[in-house]
Amino acid sequence: MSKIHIDGLHKTYTSKHGPVTALKDVRLSIKQNEFVTLVGPSGCGKSTLLKLMGALIRPSRGTLLFDGAPLLHPTRDVGIVFQEAVLLEWRTVLDNVLLPTEILGLDKVKSRGRAMDLINLVGLAGFERRFPRELSGGMQQRVSLCRALIHNPSVLLMDEPFAALDAMTREELGFELMRIWDTDKKTVIFVTHNISEAILLADRVVAMTPRPGRIARIVDIEFSRPRTIDMEFTPKFKSYSDQIREVIYHGTGASRP
Repeated sequence: MSKIHIDGLHKTYTSKHGPVTALKDVRLSIKQNEFVTLVGPSGCGKSTLLKLMGALIRPSRGTLLFDGAPLLHPTRDVGIVFQEAVLLEWRTVLDNVLLPTEILGLDKVKSRGRAMDLINLVGLAGFERRFPRELSGGMQQRVSLCRALIHNPSVLLMDEPFAALDAMTREELGFELMRIWDTDKKTVIFVTHNISEAILLADRVVAMTPRPGRIARIVDIEFSRPRTIDMEFTPKFKSYSDQIREVIYHGTGASRP
């Protein structure tokens, strides 16, 4: 059974100029512990699809199943990392990470222990008492990632989490994320505009068309793990990149689950 199963999903918004179809007839199945990236041009509905998977918005029509059941409301089994870290400025790193556990009423001692483990895992040991204003953008996103993982969700949704970072920090955090994923397996759905990033991170890359967003092609990435930067300079990597660019910029390919 798929972790997430989407069939015939549509999303239409109402604007002052009339209805706008963001997504049309999206069909996708994602396996448990799979790392999937969504890539496509601006406005193609990548972030809308991610919000639907998190039940932050409702579809106009179609089916969205989570562990075989309709996803009608947000669930604690999903963690979300947004493009901006959105940390509370008056709370320390540790207290920001612990925020979901307070909302969910989880055991304080166990939660603190897990928070410290996560902070160590992302390389922020010694920064537990620092405030967001004392951290770089990359460090803030590490805190945001810890906060999304603190309640041990089985699914992690990431909406362009590294987009605002410089190229070197972005690359570093990509490898950091893969290391964390390898240590603590989750089903990850990661939105990006960066085709190279999409290929390097993913088991499968979902390439989407311009609005109304549809899945044009799903590319299986057959590189072994752990991934390395050298893979970007191989003929196979270029082949993957060419396939995805062809779909995005020329609209070739067909949707498949």
